[in-house]
Amino acid sequence: MTTDILPSGSPDRLRADMIAKLKQDAWIRSPEVETAFTRVPREQFAPEAPLAAAYSAQDVVITKRGPDGRATSSISAPWLQADMLESAQLRPGAKVLEVGSGGCNAALIAEIVGPDGLVVTVDIDPFVTERAARFLAQAGYGQVKVVLGDAEHAAGEHTPSSGFDAIIVTVGVWDVPWGHLLAPGGRMVVPLRFSTISRSFTFIRDGDHFLGLNPTVCGFVPCQGAGRLPDQELVLADGAVRLTLESGPALDGAALDQALAGDRTELWTGVTSGGGQPFDSMHLWIATVDDRFGMFWQDPDRDCGLIQPAMRWYCPVLITHDSFAYLTIREPHRDEGAEGRWEFGTCGYGRAGAELAERLHDHVRTWDRDWRYHPSPVFTLYPADAAPPAPAVGRIFRKRHTQLVMTWS
Repeated sequence: MTTDILPSGSPDRLRADMIAKLKQDAWIRSPEVETAFTRVPREQFAPEAPLAAAYSAQDVVITKRGPDGRATSSISAPWLQADMLESAQLRPGAKVLEVGSGGCNAALIAEIVGPDGLVVTVDIDPFVTERAARFLAQAGYGQVKVVLGDAEHAAGEHTPSSGFDAIIVTVGVWDVPWGHLLAPGGRMVVPLRFSTISRSFTFIRDGDHFLGLNPTVCGFVPCQGAGRLPDQELVLADGAVRLTLESGPALDGAALDQALAGDRTELWTGVTSGGGQPFDSMHLWIATVDDRFGMFWQDPDRDCGLIQPAMRWYCPVLITHDSFAYLTIREPHRDEGAEGRWEFGTCGYGRAGAELAERLHDHVRTWDRDWRYHPSPVFTLYPADAAPPAPAVGRIFRKRHTQLVMTWS
């Protein structure tokens, strides 16, 4: 059925338009994934959302918030669901573990693996699992096994003897404790945090380690339980700003709040970007060479009038216990070729703010000169007790169960 004869605003019309957009943008790349999106009634898993929001190709649907108002459960944006499903390379009869339950993604998986497949979805929150089981049954996917428990431990109790053919994680995690549950030749699709950066990796086994393919910039609700993120996080300016640091010295909230309200050091790099030109590898480079790297977040609904981060949602920052410097932008002088571009700068606050601003400034210039146009770094995941080769240029992020090695060519 073509979209021009479907009623405007109907679920069928919105679903068809969403799929057309996902195909146009190459998030849907196979007939199996397209068929799954065609058959799954997305609106049944997001009854609190308007139809248009449920079927927006780019938007997340928040299904639960914590006492602080931040999301604790959601339905991922369709583009990201499609990309992860394509990366998992699911087939009929496959056995799949999903970590993090919402119901909608499990239904998409169930459509692809078919009646001979197995779908196990695990979540630590009873609100989430009850909701997912109810919606899956109502939508005709009662065969999906919904498990209440901490996936770090509970997933192993429901693993088939041959292992899972695919593991798809739909919450932000800091570690990957599920590699031993994967069947030979299987794939894990995991949104992994390292040094406060998130990338969705497709991990495939290569001897004693996993290769991390197709790292995709993403954001997910953080996991709870034993695998929760170890980040330090401080709220500044009465909630308008957050600083996040994975490791390092304890942060002094009062000193950092006072620093933000004080004098600042401002430097400009001469490095520009524009026209949709990506610069996400800048984050990776700064995290490679500086263990003070963290993230700076501004509440999109609040403007304290003190900051102008380079990105609205998250922004690189160097942090010490009482000082920080973040990445900012400005429109450069309209010299020839500069129109439509933005220049990166740094702003430093606190006792060590000037030094941090200068260091961040130098990192940006080094990235632009030496690494901006090089291939992206290669990622490998080793067991925690392995002895991976030290990269000539790179960094090893050590975790409880694994070590993530980032290597620049």
